[in-house]
Amino acid sequence: MAKEKRTYKKESFMQGVFAMMFSQVLIKLLGLVYKMYLTNREGFGDEGNAIYSSGFYIYSLLLTLSSVGVPNAISKLVSERIALGDNKGANRVFKIAFCIFGILGFIGTMILFLGAHYISNVILKIPEAEMTLVALSPSIFFVALICVIRGYFNGNGTLKVTANSQTLEQVFKTVFTILLVELVVIATGINTTIMAAGANLATTVATIGSFIYLFIFYKNNRTLNVNAPNVITKKESIFSIVKKILYVAAPISLSAILSSINKNIDSTTVVRGLSNFMSEAEAKIQYGILSGKVDTLTSLPLSFNIAFATALVPAISFARAKKDMSTANKRVGFSILVTILIGLPCSAGMFVFAEQILKLLFPAQAAGAVLLQISSIAIIFTVLAQTINGALQGLGKVMVPAIAFSIRSCC
Repeated sequence: MAKEKRTYKKESFMQGVFAMMFSQVLIKLLGLVYKMYLTNREGFGDEGNAIYSSGFYIYSLLLTLSSVGVPNAISKLVSERIALGDNKGANRVFKIAFCIFGILGFIGTMILFLGAHYISNVILKIPEAEMTLVALSPSIFFVALICVIRGYFNGNGTLKVTANSQTLEQVFKTVFTILLVELVVIATGINTTIMAAGANLATTVATIGSFIYLFIFYKNNRTLNVNAPNVITKKESIFSIVKKILYVAAPISLSAILSSINKNIDSTTVVRGLSNFMSEAEAKIQYGILSGKVDTLTSLPLSFNIAFATALVPAISFARAKKDMSTANKRVGFSILVTILIGLPCSAGMFVFAEQILKLLFPAQAAGAVLLQISSIAIIFTVLAQTINGALQGLGKVMVPAIAFSIRSCC
C-alpha cells in the first residue's frame, strides 16, 4: 500500500496568535530560569553576564546580516502566492531561499569563527569573549536555514510549527546551559571565561536541535496545499525571486542591524566609558547588569507581543492579495488594542516594582533598580512599534519601519 501523503491543517489568525503567545510565555519563563541560574551562580554573576553578552551581541549582528528579515519576507511571498492559488510558486520561493540563505549563513559562521580572536581583542576589548564567539559561530548557519523554514510555514498559515520549534529550542538551551556550565565547573573549577563559553555553546546545541525538528517536519509535510488546485502561472526566474525576497528582507534587516549595532556600541563603549570613573572590573559588572538583567526583563513584553507582529505579515499579505482589506483592517485594529493592554501594565509594573523584581529574581545580584526603571518607560512605545511594523510589512510598506528605526537610532 502506498504511503499516504500527510498534510497540515491551516490555522485561523487567532489560533496562530495564541500558539505564538503561549510559546513566547514558555520561552521567556525558561529564559528567566537560565538567566537566574547564571546570574546567581558562584563564579558567573554580573561579570560572567558581561562576557556572555558581549560575544552574543557580535553573534547577533552577523546573524542579522544573514537571516533577520527572512521569515517575514518568505512568509509574505509564500502567503501571496497561496492566496492566488500558485502553490508551486510558493514552494519555489522556499527552495531558492533555502539555498541562498544557507550560503549566507555559512559565510557568517566562518567570519565569526575565524575572526573571533580579532573581534574579542581589538573590537570588544574583552579578550575573555573569544571562546564565546567560537562556541556561537556554528549557530549562524543553522539559524539562517531555520528562518527560511519558519517563514515557509508562517506563509502557509501554520504558525504553530514556528511556535513549537522556538519552544523546543529554548528547552534545549535552558537544559544545556545549566548542564554545560556545571560540567565546566566539574572539569576546570570556577572559571568565569570558560563558564560563559559553555553557556553560549548551549545556544549552538539548541539551534541544531531546532533545525533537526523543523527539517524532519518539513520532509513529512512538504505539501501543505496538496488538495488545492494549482493555478498555472508564469515561472519566475531565480533572480526575480531573490530580488523580491531581498526587497522585503533588506529593510527589516536594516532595522535589526541598527539595533544590533547599538547593542555592540554599548558592549564596546560602556565598559571603556565607565572605566574613567571606576575600576575596569566594576565597569564590567555595571555593563553586566544592563545586558544580563535589565535587557532580559524589558524584553519580556516584546516577546509576548511578537505573536501579533509575526501573524500580521502573512495574514495581511493574504488578505491584500485577495483584495479583502476589511479583514486586514479588523486584524490590525484588534492587534493594536491587545498590544496596548500588554504594554501598559508591563511598563508601569516594572517602573514601580523594579527593586522588588530584581530582589525576587536575582537575590544574589539584585543591583540595577534605577536602570530597570529608566528602561521600562520605553516598553509601551516599543511594543506598539513592533505591532505596527508587522502590519506595514504585510501591506508592503517595508521601508517605513526601516526609516523610523533609522531616525530613532540617530537620535
